[in-house]
Amino acid sequence: MSASLSTFTIALLLQSAAMPPAVPLSAVAHPELWPTASARPLRDPKVEARIEAILKRMSVADKVGQLIQVDIASIDPSDLRTYKLGSILNGGNSGPRGNDLAPPVEWLKLADEFYDASMARSDGRPAIPVIWGTDAVHGNNNIPGATLFPHNIGLGAALDRDLMRDIGHVTAIETAAAGIDWTFAPTLAVVRDDRWGRTYESYSEEPTIQAAYAGAVIEGVQGKVGTKEFLAPDHVIATTKHFLGDGGTGGRDQGDARIPETELRDVHLGGYPAAIEAGTQSVMASFSSWNGAKMHGNKSLLTGVLKDRLHFDGFVVGDWNGHGQVEGCSNESCAAAINAGLDMFMYSGSGWKALYDNTLKQAQTGEISAARLDDAVRRILRVKIRAGTFDRGRPSSRALAGKMALIGAADHRAIARRAVQESLVLLKNDGALLPLKPSADILVAGGGADNIAQQAGGWSLTWQGSGTTNANFPHAETIWSGISTAVKAAGGTATLSEDGSYSRKPDAAIVVFGEQPYAEFKGDRPNLDYSPEDKSDLELLRKLKAAGVPVVAVFLSGRPLWVNAELNASDAFVAAFLPGSEGGGVADVLFRKQDGGIAHDFRGKLSFSWPKRPDQFVLNRSDPGYDPLFPFGYGLSYAKPGVVPKLDETRPAGMAASSNGTIFGKGRVPEGWSLTLVEQGQSKVRLLGATGTTTTRRLTASAVDRRRQEDARAFVWAGGAADARVETSGPLDLTRESNGELSLVVDVRVDRAGTAPVMLGMVSNDGKVVTVPITGALAAGKAGAWQQVIVPLQCFAKRGIDMAQVTAPFVIATDGKLALSISDVKIDSAPVPMTQCGG
Repeated sequence: MSASLSTFTIALLLQSAAMPPAVPLSAVAHPELWPTASARPLRDPKVEARIEAILKRMSVADKVGQLIQVDIASIDPSDLRTYKLGSILNGGNSGPRGNDLAPPVEWLKLADEFYDASMARSDGRPAIPVIWGTDAVHGNNNIPGATLFPHNIGLGAALDRDLMRDIGHVTAIETAAAGIDWTFAPTLAVVRDDRWGRTYESYSEEPTIQAAYAGAVIEGVQGKVGTKEFLAPDHVIATTKHFLGDGGTGGRDQGDARIPETELRDVHLGGYPAAIEAGTQSVMASFSSWNGAKMHGNKSLLTGVLKDRLHFDGFVVGDWNGHGQVEGCSNESCAAAINAGLDMFMYSGSGWKALYDNTLKQAQTGEISAARLDDAVRRILRVKIRAGTFDRGRPSSRALAGKMALIGAADHRAIARRAVQESLVLLKNDGALLPLKPSADILVAGGGADNIAQQAGGWSLTWQGSGTTNANFPHAETIWSGISTAVKAAGGTATLSEDGSYSRKPDAAIVVFGEQPYAEFKGDRPNLDYSPEDKSDLELLRKLKAAGVPVVAVFLSGRPLWVNAELNASDAFVAAFLPGSEGGGVADVLFRKQDGGIAHDFRGKLSFSWPKRPDQFVLNRSDPGYDPLFPFGYGLSYAKPGVVPKLDETRPAGMAASSNGTIFGKGRVPEGWSLTLVEQGQSKVRLLGATGTTTTRRLTASAVDRRRQEDARAFVWAGGAADARVETSGPLDLTRESNGELSLVVDVRVDRAGTAPVMLGMVSNDGKVVTVPITGALAAGKAGAWQQVIVPLQCFAKRGIDMAQVTAPFVIATDGKLALSISDVKIDSAPVPMTQCGG
């Protein structure tokens, strides 16, 4: 452990002042009762004079343009010749020219195009360079070949500030090499409910780790304030996010932190003072609310606490149309957010020109005051000048740009491999099974063993981390590959068998399994039960153990989960979290050196408490009645072993089922839901098994095979109005998923073309049915072949469905004859071009 972090002696800069009498759970902060910070760098008079000189020459339209950032999927470089916007960004699924897997050179080329357009002026007004922001949250993770570090939950277990500084610097170098100016990182959320799908973006449930890490990460990304390294060409602008309370929303993305001001301050402020003192140049407002008030519109926090009390003098950027959720606002009009202290809108969609026009009118009429407008623009210009964007020319002309060998460089990957080694937490090691002898006969099993996307998690080339293959990750190494290399080098034998089958009994088996990739929305879950329905991983572990094979479990997850049964079925159990691109770091710790010595001991310690029951999703060291399976700070090692007794595998009754975005998959619907056949004017028929038919046999269902036995359903319409639908156990709120531009994704095979239009729809709690035609999409596919039909949720919302009260998230209907099969239905991001709202 470096930098004396073992005792967590770094102060939180918190005050113990009691809050004044107030209405319970008020959404108005009292800045005078919050800590202060010494913001750095100090303002440079030369920079300030330059800002004022530019500001005087800007028109109101120019100033308004600086307040707007638009996703590259919604704008063309040529637009910046007319609209002088302040920034662009690439969303999680927004690669250059619509290609999420575009090589680095294409990112740089597009950066030049946007820059050139922003600087093209002939009217005598100042040319102000646009800056490009990206979610480089665990490396420059949007670009193929980039070094991918463990996600923050694993880094929190490493407890190494020097490592964090190195990771920040490597991320900055690989981002700058692609011509990008700015990363939306680090995330300083203090997650208090592990059901949240962004738990893995948090370093810890405790604010102490965020406070300890914040300064080091900011220094790595931006360079150290007061030295020539600060915002030098090998650094980029950092963003501290999401201000404030995003980790306190009860496990719900974009939720509401219903907590007193003392808790918001003492828990969730965490690393912000340290980040501001380290010079963070931007802060991102949170999507979430505090006691019912959206953070994007909370002046007492954005201005009163952040800017006035903490003296932050960079700029506040919004989060993906988050301003549109402020009361009285829409995505295209929100003076309230600017007046509250937001300095830059983050906008996605085709209506950004309307946002520009409305904001311009609001500035011209005084709804946004001239003083507030100028303050926001000053802050943006200050950061652009400090970052050298006015002076370094086109992105391709900068010191590191175009040096593509830096992306995924060997020394960068060595740092990532070290991060993997340090982040692994040993939960169990009965009989000192680990470390293994590399000269042994090792079986490697499980779906995560040879799967870079699964070991990297969300925000890895695509937003949700889905839709990729190993081939999309040049330079990366799977966990299997790392094991194979280590074992073969020592003269042993390593065999990959995903299902655990073998012809000769191995000396030991390493089973790599865990959560599939996800990001926000999709990752939220109702409890912490790892496998409430699919027991295939558990069955694999038990099969090997029953055969007398010593079993090492390597668990990939973005949060602690209830895995008591899996722990019981394993001799050794490693929480690997989401290790990123360097799977070889896992083998480094699991195996001895060839001479029998210890190569790398486990040093990771849990930064999140591990549950003993699946309903312990609020489980923090400071909570009353704290009763974890493994406490905060737990972690065995070779030097300090321990014993884990047999664990209770009883699942509490009455827990909510988890769908994780899946509506139908592997031949079933989520627990408590039903697959139903409906005839117009006739009663519903809920399928209790794999087959069924409606009253007059207009529609029949049967089981068919796609990937495994009976994992899909075939539907045959004989003629006359009928539909197949999935009904929930209670209304679903899909507003966040709709706002987040997720889609209804259906894997379908047309077995016999229809004789009438085919519709895909949803039903709301009031009985309203909204449908979108998909006849054209089905016809575009090859007959008899599986294809995906993708319809954005916003299509259903625009047709009037109440997205907060969805009782049937999937309906497929026709009035004619039709035969088709369906294997998967889910709510997901769309890695392929989306079907229009009709066709």
